[in-house]
Amino acid sequence: MFSTSDFKKGLKIMVKDEPYVITDFQHIKPGKGNQFTRTKLKHLIKGSGLDLTIRSGEKFKEPDIQYREMNFLYRQDDEFFFMDNDTYEQVTLAKKFIGSAPNFLIENTPVKICIFNNQAVGVELAQSVQLTVKETDPGFKGNTVTNTTKPACLETGLTIQVPSHINPGDVIKVNTSNSSYVERVKLGKKK
Repeated sequence: MFSTSDFKKGLKIMVKDEPYVITDFQHIKPGKGNQFTRTKLKHLIKGSGLDLTIRSGEKFKEPDIQYREMNFLYRQDDEFFFMDNDTYEQVTLAKKFIGSAPNFLIENTPVKICIFNNQAVGVELAQSVQLTVKETDPGFKGNTVTNTTKPACLETGLTIQVPSHINPGDVIKVNTSNSSYVERVKLGKKK
């Protein structure tokens, strides 16, 4: 059971016997009255949204979700194909089920596929992924200490802010929860 104090983005809960994932929430402490939480939810199967105001301390069941380790194969239009490396079974997910994951998916990216009632309903990425910088202004020698940033387009099409010493072709680590630059990966270390 989860309480409103356990809420975080990505947490999966049951609301009226339906599985939802929390996409956003805000704890409210009014001057008078009881605390409550404004929550934005997304239905795991239908993909529809739900705005809910919940009294502080209310409890929610955890949906019965299994996770399977798979690798991303390819994208075709708005469908994404994944494969289990042990059984070679393939799973297809529509874009509406995977949220911002396309910004981080390249061939053979390991992911966890969320399964609810024998149906694939979502993707969970690692905390960070390694991506190659496709386009950015060239860096200058000696710019490694400053806090200046510049936009960089990555191999997936995602554009993020990177330090000024990053060059096209560099491999960088990107945080998947907030699309931020973490660090440059040393040559030969891309996984």
